[in-house]
Amino acid sequence: QVQLVETGGGLVQAGGSLRLSCVASGNALDYYGVGWFRQAPGKEREAVSAVMSTDRKYYADAVKGRFTISRDNAIKTVYLQMNNLKPEDTAVYYCAADSWLRDSNWDKRNKYDYWGQGTQVTVSS
Repeated sequence: QVQLVETGGGLVQAGGSLRLSCVASGNALDYYGVGWFRQAPGKEREAVSAVMSTDRKYYADAVKGRFTISRDNAIKTVYLQMNNLKPEDTAVYYCAADSWLRDSNWDKRNKYDYWGQGTQVTVSS
């Protein structure tokens, strides 16, 4: 099992940047796929990005070219670097993990067993 804690959210102006961190405790993260999801008020939770245990990375179309996901297994941390933020990026951001996550499931909420509590990102126009 892993426990996940997200940090790094906050208030930023449009065009600005934030870096979210997802720190895991418990099992080593090496064999886990880790994803970032977000949920805006009144909307469903949606996949943003994921990094597989192989280090293969996936991005939603809405964030390609602006967000970068990375992982550091030695410190059990996954990062989401968010650049050129837009007001529509405003949401609660969650990290999630699952052991041996398949690439085809990177964007499927129900394939992740472990979730963090979320961190708020607010982008002002």
